[in-house]
Amino acid sequence: MTERDAALAAAVRAGDAERVRGLLAAGAAPYAAAEDGLPVLCAAVAACDAAVVEALVEAGADPDRRLPDGTTPLLRAIGGGSPAVFEATLGSEPRLRLAPERREELLTAARAWYEEGPQARLRYLTGDPGPVRTRPVPEGEYRTLTEFTLGGRRVRDGHGGILTGLEWAFRIMTQPGELVARAVRHGDPEHADWWASEWILTERRSAETWAEVVAFHRHPDPLPRLFVADVLSLQTLTEGLTQHARWYARERLTLLGTWVEVEDDGVVLARLLRALSDEGFPGAEALGLRHAGHADARVRREVPNLFARPLTPRTAEAVRDLCHDPDAGVRAAAAEALGGEALSAEDRPLLLALLEDADPQVASQAAYATARGADRSPQITEALARLLGADDQDVRLSAAYGLALRDDPRTPDAYARVGPLGRTERECDSRVDGLWRWKLRNEPSG
Repeated sequence: MTERDAALAAAVRAGDAERVRGLLAAGAAPYAAAEDGLPVLCAAVAACDAAVVEALVEAGADPDRRLPDGTTPLLRAIGGGSPAVFEATLGSEPRLRLAPERREELLTAARAWYEEGPQARLRYLTGDPGPVRTRPVPEGEYRTLTEFTLGGRRVRDGHGGILTGLEWAFRIMTQPGELVARAVRHGDPEHADWWASEWILTERRSAETWAEVVAFHRHPDPLPRLFVADVLSLQTLTEGLTQHARWYARERLTLLGTWVEVEDDGVVLARLLRALSDEGFPGAEALGLRHAGHADARVRREVPNLFARPLTPRTAEAVRDLCHDPDAGVRAAAAEALGGEALSAEDRPLLLALLEDADPQVASQAAYATARGADRSPQITEALARLLGADDQDVRLSAAYGLALRDDPRTPDAYARVGPLGRTERECDSRVDGLWRWKLRNEPSG
């Protein structure tokens, strides 16, 4: 092993994706062996490190290499149970790269893991009769999995997502009903299996698939209904301006408009209201007014988004009522709606109270909305200045940004009080550039 390859193995072991990419660019071999004699790709797969796996595979590490125990890195990724790691290991063009018998081997392995379940499979492989330890783990930025550990071996429970992704990679048109069943199997909309089915059914655009999926909106269990609502929402975000897209938009709006009138589950109803808001539903205002007093707070949280801006007298009255709601999420949504308005003397005390709300979520949302809002009165400006003493940096940033937009001379000091900002996570945050823009407008040198 060369010194560079040894450094690569150490970087893989440390999970340092940036260093791994740097060493590969400098000439380290992507197929280098780790201390156990196996390719470093196997170590990355075992560590469930999708970023490192992706770097190695992109540089030429072979996911199909047959190992001494008869497995391959790709088979190991299937057993590991992380869809993100599996996708990174799969590489490009697997349908063209793999012979039919190799494809069938992968499908058989994925089905076995999915059908038997990770706990049973883990107990069989280890022969350990002891208790299985479980813990939730993140999968990417927004999804979750459960990790099971037994006999020194660990697996995660994303095999439904792995099987779904593998079938799609090989263009196997799995029945929509089966994909819905995989999505709801864990009972968790945040689970990676849910996302995998949601994404594939969004990609599979056909009238037949559409009809089979939306039929589940009448299912007696609310979970499949929630899944259908998620698929419809994702379609809104991903479709283009094609003739087919216009057909889907019409069908979707018709379905949502009738469905929302009969849905009785609070979680599903809230998701439908959000979808109708995103679709620009023509009856959105009436729908919002009708649900402003709903018993479920999750439904009430969606109401302000159904109201067009500027608010009408009726919708403004509804938002005022929601400002006093016992649920913090509802008050936060109301703050966002009210903060963007040119406030009357009647409404201004409401917003000032929300800026000082005891719940951090409410105060943060109120500060963000108020900073960008149309009210430039001295009372609001001074309220923003007071927020520079808040413990939450995000609130301080909103306050400084609000002062900058109002060309307040305290803006430089306000940004100094915000403190250091991480540029990576805020690269698309317009508030970060508020001081620079203030200087362009207000300083002679600018």
